[in-house]
Order: sequence, then structure tokens, then C-alpha cells
Amino acid sequence: MKNLRDSLVEIALNWESKFIVMPQVTSAISEYDAARLLGCDEQTYSEIMKGQTAVTKGHDFIYKGIKYQIKGNRSSGKPGSKITKGPKANNYKWDYLIWICYDKKFNITEAWGFKVDLYKKLFEHKKRLSVDDMRMGTDMLKSING
Repeated sequence: MKNLRDSLVEIALNWESKFIVMPQVTSAISEYDAARLLGCDEQTYSEIMKGQTAVTKGHDFIYKGIKYQIKGNRSSGKPGSKITKGPKANNYKWDYLIWICYDKKFNITEAWGFKVDLYKKLFEHKKRLSVDDMRMGTDMLKSING
């Protein structure tokens, strides 16, 4: 049985196929995926998202008392569309940042995490972050897979 995430991905990919441009769904998908990487089940994720808005300042959600900021990037798979830029946080009103990198079908290829102090120390002075910068964090896929 498909879950809502799979249905959203399917619709977004169909949209992109028909209209060339991917609809803006990466944030919603990456926030859901980050919560799942943290061990949050769908029911709990639904409960913690109640009252949130798409423009909540400072963090995307709170899970087990920790404020999470989530960033995601997706490659379209088209020639020259390789992801080279890492996400830059606009503020430090979160405890932990998770960056998720996707292939063209929204399969997670990488996921990296940073405590706010480390992220700030490493990147506060940088204007542009690279994918290699993001790989300085904790490998979230390795940590959940053992």
C-alpha cells in the first residue's frame, strides 16, 4: 500500500513529466523524511505538525524536545543538474539541522546532520556552502543503518 509520501512523489514526478518544472514539494518531502530518519512514526509526525505553517520561523518541527531545521536538494537527473550547493541556514533558532540529498525520483542518496554550534562554527563566515561542506556533519544514513 502506498503512503502519502509515495503518492506525493508520484504526482510531482508526473507533473514534472507533463509540465517540465517540478512543483515545490521538496520541503514537505524532506521534512517528512527527516522525521522518519529520526525514528518518528507517521502518527507522531502528524501530531507534531499540527499548528505548524509552511513559514514557521526558526525550525521546521520539534521532536523529543529538539528543534529541527530541515533542508533538502533534489537532482533532476538532467545533464548538468548535479547538486553542488549546500543549504545555508538563515538563522540559528534550531538545535539540529538535517540536509537530505535526493536523486531524481526522490530516493534519499545522502543525509547529514549538524548540531547548531558545529554548523555555526563551520559555516557562519561562509557565504556559499558546497556539498562537501555538508558532508562534514554526521552521516544520518550511516548512524541509522549501524
